[in-house]
Amino acid sequence: MELTKEIKVEKGKIVSIEGQIIEVEFKDSKPSIHDILVLEEDPSIQMDIYSSATSTSYYCLLLSSGNRVYRGALVVNTKQRLQIPVGKEVLGRIIDIFGNPQDGLGDFKPTEFRPVYNDGPLYSDLSTHQELLETGIKAIDLFSPILKGGKIGLFGGAGVGKTILLTEIIHNVVTLHKENAASVFAGVGERIREGQELFEALKEAQVLPSVSLIFGSMGDNPANRYLTSYAAVAIAEHFRDVMKKDVLFFIDNIFRFAQAGNELSMLMNTIPSEDGYQPTLSSEMASLHERLVSKTSGFLSTVEAIYIPNDDILDQGVQAIFPYLDSTVILSRTVYQQGLLPAIDILSSTSVALDPAIVGTKHYEVVLQVQGILKQAVSLERIVSLVGESELSAQDQLIYKRAKKLRNFMTQSFFVSENQTGRQGMYVPLKTTVDDVLQIVTGAYDAIPEEKFLYIGGLRGLKSI
Repeated sequence: MELTKEIKVEKGKIVSIEGQIIEVEFKDSKPSIHDILVLEEDPSIQMDIYSSATSTSYYCLLLSSGNRVYRGALVVNTKQRLQIPVGKEVLGRIIDIFGNPQDGLGDFKPTEFRPVYNDGPLYSDLSTHQELLETGIKAIDLFSPILKGGKIGLFGGAGVGKTILLTEIIHNVVTLHKENAASVFAGVGERIREGQELFEALKEAQVLPSVSLIFGSMGDNPANRYLTSYAAVAIAEHFRDVMKKDVLFFIDNIFRFAQAGNELSMLMNTIPSEDGYQPTLSSEMASLHERLVSKTSGFLSTVEAIYIPNDDILDQGVQAIFPYLDSTVILSRTVYQQGLLPAIDILSSTSVALDPAIVGTKHYEVVLQVQGILKQAVSLERIVSLVGESELSAQDQLIYKRAKKLRNFMTQSFFVSENQTGRQGMYVPLKTTVDDVLQIVTGAYDAIPEEKFLYIGGLRGLKSI
């Protein structure tokens, strides 16, 4: 007589509902974290086990509509994790965390899937190759150069140009590397209008076929916004590990990931830390960033936009991101109000790539000279505001004027904002930027008024103006 092994179905019962957080009790079994549960009477209602609540119950993220969920309802453990479509089928498409298309281009049939949650790579698999990734944006390439395979953060308050700067980097970098690279854009907690504009810009630039976009907009619930970041990383990991491509990963906005985690933490009645954020903030940031690394199979370069609430850069949600970045670009409201775009605070922006062994001696020394001039100009600002520029000594006047020319020269017209500004976008090679800035510093353009340096590319032909 042949015996068949009976597969035991693990069932639990919903004991409480708090927004997107469902508490489920399992008396006869212990499910694993991140297992997907489905409502027994309606398997389309999915829940992701997030953490333990008591010795027998678990907090779950509700991934579907909550209209059919009620206390006492039975759920079934699928013993599977949330999967996201990956591979060439997602290139050129906008999807959500379930792989549903959001671009109006019809359904697609993905053949490969990958778990949203994965562990970071082994230390032995990491790549330590150091090479610059040129963006064509003068202020970034000179003062905050990006390492290929590194991470750069664009910090700024509301309305100072983070998304425009991020979109310009996408336009320039993806255009140059579209043959041998794949790009992933994660829209986390931002306006859906901005996502539509990005989609149209990529389509117009004919680089959409090499970009995959996944959105969890600000109108979505916190669980979807939280998981969008992890899902995007899973797509990028597949391009890097399986398809052996160099990957460009963009996320707008990583602060909204921290914010979504905080909203979920509040629904679970977790005692917050002293700064008001969830006590798991650091580990959540680590679990995401430790996967965004380069391996011997391919580079993974990351560009993150970070919203600064109330222009307070000391906010703990912002500070939690700093340790993982190689380069930081600080956008200043003061610079923005002066009409100098991109509104980058040059003296506050940094990069670990500013090393003679990486950028070269010439680039390194030019940056030091520029920073010295700008710092002296800052100290002269108060004197000028009180008694006027004419009261400065001849040497101080020279330094003050060169500083204004340098700040003006760091302005740039962007391709992605041509329709708004009426100015043609410009891509400026790094070598041109270094050479031109060196000439300004050494006085070759002392006779040219500082307003002539606004929104130009290189300095070629400026003397004839």
